[in-house]
Amino acid sequence: MRLESSYPFAVTLARLRSTLEARGFRIFATIDHRDAAQSVEMVMPPTSVLIYGDPRSGTPLMLSAPDFALELPLRLLVREGEHGKTYVT
Repeated sequence: MRLESSYPFAVTLARLRSTLEARGFRIFATIDHRDAAQSVEMVMPPTSVLIYGDPRSGTPLMLSAPDFALELPLRLLVREGEHGKTYVT
């Protein structure tokens, strides 16, 4: 599912992080695809993936069905599209 944010990219990313953390989720990593593109002299609009989860919820799932680890942790894509619009997928 893709949703259009009412906020610019940086604000959307910050609000998602703070909301997830406030609800007890742990942010395991943030992948900044734009930064990676710039490191090889390529241009890309702001694009980041938040990798997050809750070990209290995820661990029992993986213990009962180990292959479920392929689905966890959860991910959110935040990207800037055309005309400066920000999308969350």
